[in-house]
Amino acid sequence: MKLYYAPAACSLSPHIVLLESGLPFETVRVSTKSHKTADGGDFHAINDKGYVPVLELDDGERLTEGPAIVQWIADQVPDQHLAPPNGTLARARLQEWLNFITSELHKGFGPLFYPAYDAAAKAVAAESLKKRLSWTDARLAGREFLLDSGFSVADAYLFTVLGWGHYVGLNLADWPNLAAYHARIAARPAVQAALKAEGLLK
Repeated sequence: MKLYYAPAACSLSPHIVLLESGLPFETVRVSTKSHKTADGGDFHAINDKGYVPVLELDDGERLTEGPAIVQWIADQVPDQHLAPPNGTLARARLQEWLNFITSELHKGFGPLFYPAYDAAAKAVAAESLKKRLSWTDARLAGREFLLDSGFSVADAYLFTVLGWGHYVGLNLADWPNLAAYHARIAARPAVQAALKAEGLLK
């Protein structure tokens, strides 16, 4: 398999999950500015949406959208328990978290990165995002992971998104449960390996 990624982007989530899974894969770095792959290829020929992640399977099929990719990976290695079995309420809870992270947190960070947004617009976006972060912080009180069953693909995604805070001036220390959670997930060997592979850790 081949994971197309950009350092520190949302593709870090499937990168972590692939390492947790133990499945063999290779990575291809993509520039989010030039939309070129590391070898100079046109990334739009890989994904006409123009953004990462993309997971190219052994047979050449390509999957896009992080929540779909991480669930597919998890289902290839059920013994690793990276996602509850399909058809269970626990799986629906996982999907509930993945949808919340992608629509309310991931997209909530977006405006804070846009150069075209002025300070007033970014302040409005930040206030909305802070409410969602506060809600998440409350849900993590007394919990190690998002699901009762332990570490899951949703934790890889939440970890990734929370990591964007320091790029936009949001300090996780304002949310003690999130800060402790982020540090806990960061200590996992697969997470450390993904961060190092993307040049995010020395």
